[in-house]
Amino acid sequence: MPLEFQPLSLNRQSQYIELLRASGTNASDYSFANIWGWADEYDLRWAWEEDLVWIQQNRPEVCLWAPVGPWHAIEWARRLTPMRKSGGEMIRVPAPLKNRMAAALGSAVRIESSREHWDYLYDVGELTALKGNRFHKKKNLLNQFVKHYAFQYQPMSPEIIQMALEMQEEWCLWRDCESSETLSAENRAISRVFHDWDALSHLIGGALMVEGTPAAYTVAEALTDGTLVVHFEKGCTGFKGVYQAINQVFLENAAAGFARVNREQDLGDPGLRKAKESYHPVDFVEKYRLTLG
Repeated sequence: MPLEFQPLSLNRQSQYIELLRASGTNASDYSFANIWGWADEYDLRWAWEEDLVWIQQNRPEVCLWAPVGPWHAIEWARRLTPMRKSGGEMIRVPAPLKNRMAAALGSAVRIESSREHWDYLYDVGELTALKGNRFHKKKNLLNQFVKHYAFQYQPMSPEIIQMALEMQEEWCLWRDCESSETLSAENRAISRVFHDWDALSHLIGGALMVEGTPAAYTVAEALTDGTLVVHFEKGCTGFKGVYQAINQVFLENAAAGFARVNREQDLGDPGLRKAKESYHPVDFVEKYRLTLG
């Protein structure tokens, strides 16, 4: 039977997370908060079939994301037969699943690396301590922030969320989000996640407060038992060192028990890639585009 794709719903969140854990992936794309936050922007829909959840993207192109479920236990040659006949495309496929599908399909699948979607993984201890010459510039900027501003770290609460939304609005005015579809889409995703904060499982967040108002905030999520993913991180640029501060202070206060932090993709943006590389990733979550035929 053909898959029946329907809009995402909060009432199946726990079932989805259970299947996501069974996949073993630490790819940021598939966290529930991520697909929920970006659902309207990509017109994401899902279809439930036995022990898999299929995710379909309808904007800006129609294609599939990797299905979520126990990847190691799936007979991929059989489960992918309908897509092979239609010659469909699957994007954001993490390397372990790509390898299983390639072994099952052989020459019937074409594989291309999607470097712009690779997630950057960092050691939580390194980004908290910022020791050594590699992190000298980061530590220096952090110290300047600490020296010049009397700040407090506050975990997310209804009051902090409202102030963070106001800060986000000011940030968008400064960055002229209306002239950038990318920033406008991100702003809408941030608003959706904040709006549904209490209904979304495993979210973690906090803000740096200076004189009673947020200078920066972070929205993150427990992705696996050992990996925390940072979805959104914004700072007011009038505070020198604010991004180094929110990065370090958030992990120091909220990342206990996590060995790795996933800071998502660079989307092929040279400036963003340089910024992410400057924090010295210890690994990547490699992702690929598969064309079935």
